[in-house]
Amino acid sequence: MTTTLGRAESRVGAPVVGARLSLTPKTALAGRLDGAWWPRSRDLETELPALAAALEEPWGRITRVTVNPTRWPVVPHTIPVTGRTLHVGWFTEQDPDKLILLSYTVGRWDLLVIPPETEPTAAARLMAAAATPGSVLTASVLMANEAAIGRGIRDTQRQEAGWESEGGARMSPFGNPIDRRTLPLPGNGWR
Repeated sequence: MTTTLGRAESRVGAPVVGARLSLTPKTALAGRLDGAWWPRSRDLETELPALAAALEEPWGRITRVTVNPTRWPVVPHTIPVTGRTLHVGWFTEQDPDKLILLSYTVGRWDLLVIPPETEPTAAARLMAAAATPGSVLTASVLMANEAAIGRGIRDTQRQEAGWESEGGARMSPFGNPIDRRTLPLPGNGWR
């Protein structure tokens, strides 16, 4: 369930912490995403002022933001940002892993939103992938790819841990470790 807040309910005085961003370099190669944002929490009122401040120099003044409410427990209508108001909208049809930023004078930007609980190495991979110029991958595809990569890494670590717990011994087809004593004798009787 998503909750929306009006102006009377907004919190004032929250400290602004720098945004964790990776932006696509300015090139002629247009892609589906303009970069990635890795917020520290799922609180839009706390996170969006830092994002807007970080983007003001490279992209201009952000005036509107749209999100999919499935990833945000509270979606406020407006957020105060350094002496002005940032308007926030939500669309259930929008990719849940994407944030759309709008400016009256400059245009539109789409950012992959990396969940706050993401491990730093996974977040770094996602930030690099989302900032690749000319990439045709959507936010949902990048997140699905990262989930598959994460599963592969966990499976590999589990296999390595199993190998180490067996003392590096190869297992027989029956589940028992194989050592020299259990090997069949060769034709000459020597092991």
